[in-house]
Amino acid sequence: MPKLWNETIDAHRREVRDAILDTTASLVAEHGLRAVTMSQIAERTGIGRATLYKYFPDVEAILIAWHDRHVAAHLEQLAAARDHAADPRARLEAVLDTYALIAHERARRQYGGTEISAVVHRDQHVARAQRQVHELLRDVLAETARDGHLRTDATPDELATYCLHALGAAGSLPTKAAVRRLVAITLAGLREPVG
Repeated sequence: MPKLWNETIDAHRREVRDAILDTTASLVAEHGLRAVTMSQIAERTGIGRATLYKYFPDVEAILIAWHDRHVAAHLEQLAAARDHAADPRARLEAVLDTYALIAHERARRQYGGTEISAVVHRDQHVARAQRQVHELLRDVLAETARDGHLRTDATPDELATYCLHALGAAGSLPTKAAVRRLVAITLAGLREPVG
């Protein structure tokens, strides 16, 4: 088949897949996880059930794919924040700020509440995503350490764990101003202790 035809087919498949993901998240937010069926998803998406089953075997698989898409977008945001900063300290601050704002926004947009969370946070893909975020942050911290702007009594790996746990609290903060204060406190904890 010609390349243009393959690209058109691939684009169509991505559009259908995205529509399935978005529709499922919307239905679960409206009705709850247990009330959503594959038939409802097919009908609301405007595709046949047979087509839907070619993409996904069940509602849980759709939700996991939806979550994976969000995780990939968050990783792209973190990498973009890192890549747009001029020096190691600015990269560190940009990554921490972006991570904290993602945590803050994620808590505000709980689709379907704990039902979806229970489904999407139980598999290996979540551990992989957490590892990827940890590695990205660890690398930024290592670069900042080489530049001489980081405490030396802990490894970059340990400091990445500290940052991720500290900034996870951003999800419970009421405002972006409070999130930025938390980032400033976390950054202060990364500096070499005085005395």
